[in-house]
Amino acid sequence: MSRPFIIPLIVACALFMENMDATVISTSLPVLARDLGQNPITLKLALTAYVVGLGVFIPVCGWVADRFGARTVFRTAIGIFMAGSLLCAVSSTLPAFVGARFLQGMGGAMMVPVGRIIIFRAVPRADLVKAIGYLTMPALFGPVIGPPLGGFITTYFHWRWIFLVNIPVSLLGLYLAGRFISNTREDSQDPLDVPGFITSALGSSLTMLGLALLGSHLVPLGWAIGMTVVGVAILVWYFRGAMHASRPLLDPRFLQIPTFRASVLGGSLFRIGLGSVPFLLPLALQEGMGMSAFHSGMITCASAFGALFMKSIGPRVLKRYGFRSVLMINALLAGLALASFGLFTSSMPVWLILTIVVLGGFFPSLQFTCLNSIVYADIRSEDAGRATSLASVVQQLSLGLGVIIAGMTLQLSNHLQGHAHITEADFWPAFVVVGFFSILSIPVTSRLPHDAGAEMARRS
Repeated sequence: MSRPFIIPLIVACALFMENMDATVISTSLPVLARDLGQNPITLKLALTAYVVGLGVFIPVCGWVADRFGARTVFRTAIGIFMAGSLLCAVSSTLPAFVGARFLQGMGGAMMVPVGRIIIFRAVPRADLVKAIGYLTMPALFGPVIGPPLGGFITTYFHWRWIFLVNIPVSLLGLYLAGRFISNTREDSQDPLDVPGFITSALGSSLTMLGLALLGSHLVPLGWAIGMTVVGVAILVWYFRGAMHASRPLLDPRFLQIPTFRASVLGGSLFRIGLGSVPFLLPLALQEGMGMSAFHSGMITCASAFGALFMKSIGPRVLKRYGFRSVLMINALLAGLALASFGLFTSSMPVWLILTIVVLGGFFPSLQFTCLNSIVYADIRSEDAGRATSLASVVQQLSLGLGVIIAGMTLQLSNHLQGHAHITEADFWPAFVVVGFFSILSIPVTSRLPHDAGAEMARRS
């Protein structure tokens, strides 16, 4: 079996776990919240805790992979993620569950970014789009299996069992990585930027936690606002200093590369919109429209079928139109598709809801393939680790920010409409807002050169 095929499939085991875990939790969130005695919107804190774990440890993933070897770090990350899953299964309080999710985030911070480094260094650049396609195809089965599986287990058994699904997948990933992946590392042994690590971790953690706690009533409002302001100030201070450092942990100078900038900055706006969907859509179907967790999961998984179909034609679309045109036009279509989820009502035919959800997976899938491929178009092999650290931390924080923005918009809509509980009418403003964020990525990607990523798209 060729390297452009087997290595992406091994890394896909990790991405499969992450995607399935996220969709399973999102589908089970309303039932899980009631079992823990919490408001369903408050449970966005559990989703955010995972992203905080990512934000803390993603910045060092490139340095750690170069220092200890990509295979060693990749397998260790899978083990940490598996331990976090077991702790989630036995949690009985919100703080314990949030802590277990943070531990999962520590593992996820290394799994997928280091996996991308492995692929970038093992696969020829001309085969990178194909390799990314192999990577994401199996990973898309997570959203296919996750919602109905999580809904079935939650409805007919208990939500605690959903976290045990990760165990056999983790064991398979550990075995395959040990057998097929080389323990590659860079010769450069630069010392770890410890002040940069502490500063970036503190800034991203305070920012994400502060935003997640806004309106949650778990802490006073002033505390949440103060955490957010201090976190943002620390991040701004860090990046201003990093512009003049020799080899900072997160190097903002990579953003001077047009293809990298378009993928990271434009992609972050797109991911804010898409990152909210696993949180918002199951909540709308269950709390707004009164569906069971299983029924909700069966509808939510339809988006993955649209994504799978797009993966089969994505390389041909890129070859025909190029990265710039596809990123611009498809962002508009994807944003409209996400906003259209706000049209759902309990009286709408199920076949029409399913059609809209399929389109909501169809267009974002192509966008992800483009963004995840073009990020490496002009990156040197020796810079792959540091570039991946910056790209991954921005991407993951934007996904978490999507959950926070969706939750805040939903809370505001509920308050302004004067509803005592979440109702069907509260959701459409949130879907419109997250769809608009996806469309906001167009001005960033429009600045790409017309021939950007031509080699990767196999265009003459």
